[in-house]
Order: sequence, then C-alpha cells, then structure tokens
Amino acid sequence: MPKVSEQYRDARREQIMDAARRCFLRNGFRETSMTDLFAESGLSSGAFYRYFAGKDELIIAIAQDNFRDVVAMIRTVAQDAARSLGDALASAIDLVTAKHADNGLGGIAVQVWAEALRNPRLAAEFTTLLEELHAEVAGMVRRHQAAGSLPSDVSDQALSRLLLGTVPGHIVQLSLLGPGAAAGVSDALRALWPSPSAETEDDTDTDTEADAPIKRGR
Repeated sequence: MPKVSEQYRDARREQIMDAARRCFLRNGFRETSMTDLFAESGLSSGAFYRYFAGKDELIIAIAQDNFRDVVAMIRTVAQDAARSLGDALASAIDLVTAKHADNGLGGIAVQVWAEALRNPRLAAEFTTLLEELHAEVAGMVRRHQAAGSLPSDVSDQALSRLLLGTVPGHIVQLSLLGPGAAAGVSDALRALWPSPSAETEDDTDTDTEADAPIKRGR
C-alpha cells in the first residue's frame, strides 16, 4: 500500500475535528456518541480510530487547536515592546472573535471548561494551556511595569491573571450574547491602555490648546 503523507493525515484529522465541533455545538459533549461522530465525519469507525482513541482525546485536540493560535498571538504581541497593553489584548480579542465566527470557538470553549471539572486529563491539559498563556502575559506585564505604564507595586503575577481574565470573559459573552457582544471591545481596550506615543500626542495637543489663549493675549 502507498505510504500516507503527513498532509493527508493532517487533512483527515481536521475533517474529524470539524465534524466533532459541529456535533458538540449541536448536542454537547456528553450527548454526542461515537456513532454520531462517525456519521458526521463520514468515516468508518476503523478510519476514525486511526487518528483519535476516543472522545476525550478528540476534545483535548480541539481545545489545543482552539487556543494554540491565541497563545501564538499573545506571544508575538507580548514580545513587541512597541505594542501597547491595550493593543495586545485587543489583538487577542479580535482573534478569538474571528475564530468564534469561523468554528464556534466560544461554545466549544465553555463546554471544555465544564468538562474539565470532571475530567482530570482534560483539566491537566487545559491547565498547561492556561499557564503557558499566563507566562506570556506576565512577561508583557513586567516590560510595561519597567516602562512605567503599569504600577510596579502590584505583583506581575496578579496583574497577569487579571488581564488574562479578559479573554475568557469575552468568550463567555460571545457564547451567550452572540456576535454583537464583540462590538467595540477592541477599541475600548486600545482606548483604556493606549500606546505611549498616543499618550504623548494627546499631551502635546492639550498643551497647545491650553497655551493658545495666552499667546493671543500677548
């Protein structure tokens, strides 16, 4: 038999994961049977089990896939010293919103969190993802503390967890309130924590306006 290429295997995995997302969003994790997954994916049980040992392994794979891009986004933005804190969070929010529109990330994520409360293996995997995100955000917080744009008398760990809570909070709102919950959120984050250059420009404009009456009075 010809050797199956890595590209083929990746395509099959994605086919199964897309089918599972549809099932989970429609019926939930607990109510979705393996038979449902076979039928939705269009694959036989034998073909399915070549890629996933069972439903738990599939749930973990979907959770990792959903948050891999979010972790990568936060890592990229966090390492760019020129990006503001608001821009970093807004970029993560924009990515989550786009993925929710594409594959229902929000509904899946909320189910993953609930499932993690009863599934130790899933809880461990999800904890690893969260800690990875936390480490990236904590590094970003320390850089902003050194630059003076965040208070240095507060723990970088506490600030990191506070800021990181923005992302799951947004996910919950998307899931329960729909796409309209995303309206204006990114702009609000950028306004709340503007870039240092924007703050400097605002200060310059304010000073110019304040000085204008004095100059006219001379």
